[in-house]
Order: sequence, then C-alpha cells, then structure tokens
Amino acid sequence: MNEVTYNAILNNPEAIKKIDPDGALASAQSLADQLKQVWDERQQIVFDPKQTEDIDQVVVAGMGGSGLNADVVKHLFKDLLQVPVIINQDYHLPAFVDDETLVILSSYSGNTEEVLACAQEAEQKGAQIAAITSGGQLAPLAKKKNWPHFMIDAKHNPSNQPRMAIGYSVMGMIALFAAAGLINFSKDQLNEAIDAINRTAQSCALDLPQEDNKAKMLAFLSLERRPVLIGAEFLTGSIHVATNQFNENAKTFADYKVIPELNHHLLEGLTFPKSNPLNHFFIFFQSKLYHQRNQQRLELTRELVDQKEIDSITIKLESETKLTQVFELITLMSFANLYLAFLEKVNPCPIPSVDWFKSQLA
Repeated sequence: MNEVTYNAILNNPEAIKKIDPDGALASAQSLADQLKQVWDERQQIVFDPKQTEDIDQVVVAGMGGSGLNADVVKHLFKDLLQVPVIINQDYHLPAFVDDETLVILSSYSGNTEEVLACAQEAEQKGAQIAAITSGGQLAPLAKKKNWPHFMIDAKHNPSNQPRMAIGYSVMGMIALFAAAGLINFSKDQLNEAIDAINRTAQSCALDLPQEDNKAKMLAFLSLERRPVLIGAEFLTGSIHVATNQFNENAKTFADYKVIPELNHHLLEGLTFPKSNPLNHFFIFFQSKLYHQRNQQRLELTRELVDQKEIDSITIKLESETKLTQVFELITLMSFANLYLAFLEKVNPCPIPSVDWFKSQLA
C-alpha cells in the first residue's frame, strides 16, 4: 500500500466510519471511562471476611478476551501476590482445587461453555467462587448462589466486543482481587492509570499524522506481515492482550514471546524458513523498570533479529510505574491493531471464523 492510499484511509474519518460501523475505535477511546466506571461500582463486590482468610490459591477460569484480565493481573502484581494464581483455560479445574481455593469465573458474555463447566466443578469441589460477567447464564447463577461478583454494565463499550471491554475486564479483576484482600489498590493508582491512558490515547488520535503517531506507524509497519510482540516481566499480560486484539480485530496472525525465556530457544528458530525476513515484523517493548539483565537481553535480541534481516522496532514505554506502563501498552496497541484493520479495509468487530467454529461445535 502506497503512502497516498494509506493517508486516504487513516486520515479520513468518514472512510473509517464506513469500515468501523460498530464502534470499535470508540471503544478504544473509552478505555479510561471503563476503568473509572468499575472503580465507581466496585462496592457491589462483597466477600465474607472469614472466607478470604482461607484463600491459599486462586484459579481464574476464562477464555479468549475474558481470560486476558487474569494474565494482566497475575504478571502486574507478581511481586505483591502472596498466593499462586493459575489461569485455567479448559473444561476441567486442576485436581488441587479445594475449599481454600478461590475460583474466579470470568466470562464477558456469561455463556462461555468452558467457564460454566468449571463453575459446576468448583461447586463440587467446595471451592470459594466469585464471578465477573456482563450477563448470560453466569450473571443469574452468581446472584442466585450469592457468589461475590462484578457485573459489567458495558455502557462505555459501544462495539460490545469482549476484547474491547478490556478496561472493564482488567479493572474488574483488580477490584475482585482487592475485595478478596489479595492486593491493595488505591484511588491514586486508578488516577495514575487513567492519566497514562489519556496521554497515550491523545498521542494515538486519529487526527495526528503518522510521523507523530506511533499507533499509525505500527499499523503501517505490520501490513502483510506477522507481528511478533516481545516483552518481559510485568508486561507479559499486556502484550498477550495486544496479540489477541491483533488476531481478532485486525484478523492478523500475530504472536508474542517473553524474555528471558525466548533467549533459550527462539534465537535458533530465526534462521528458517528463509522467508522469515519477508513474513515477520518484531515489536520490542523496552522498559526501564525491567530487571537490568532483561533490558540488556531485549537489546541483544533485537540486534540478533536485525542480523537475520528481519525488520523490527523498539517501543520505549515512558510511564513511571508498572501499572501505568501496562495501560500505556494496552492503549497504544488497541489503536495500532484497529488502524491495521482499517488499512486492510476490514470491520474489526465481526469474528466470522470464530462464529463459524462455534456454530459447527454446537
């Protein structure tokens, strides 16, 4: 795609409205509002204080966009969590689940069959149960059983896509963890996250040209290639979010890898096939908050990728805390993958392949 065609799409709000009639971009622009709404409504989550004293481990049952929240929280609060957190993406819970396990059922639609199957098992095992959902079968079940829950009233997600409700999902999970006494989260932290989101969203705005807009630049560089997102430590969950949004919004085969683990195997896999330089584009997320060795590893990994003649770019996150860098990354990449969808002239909201699969499974 040449520069003229590129500008004709991404610099044309009317053209984008035709590509995005369901409001995916409006959902991305509402991320800060989603966080604030969860904070304002968090009092609906009520745990029995006697139960929370006996939580020895947490298992989160969630699929797709509804499982990303736990991945973000697990890695973001790794240094603070005093109990293990397992993300369960299957029909069956681990054998160790018992009455000292908190099982959190996460399903935006409330109808995710794997999550509902886990709800049954959690009851059979006598586990403590909580839920986060917007409706479906899970909402009335949680109310009937009097499970601690957060009900998402997604008024700031016009697209109604679970992956674009990531603010509700992540902040809702944070609120559940906080209500259970597993982490502390303050109004000041909320405001810092919202400020980071707003700053990043302004820098990704539709009316900013590519030379001043990282999101548009990343979209253009990802055209007709496979984005591979590279990060570390507390950003692991947020690069997972970005990868899933590339898959579902831009309909693009994207993947993510984590440092230092990738340094022990992936480096040798960059040699073949010989088409790697044509087919791949690496996006490195550098942070001054990483362990010093991981900062060095990331730079050396990019150097090796360059040696293999595979295009890459380093995004240096600018926020001051782990929390704000997580939301800086999520915001930036939410705009980037939507801009890529617009460049491909594809409506980000419909997921016809997933819908076909579910219909066949039914």
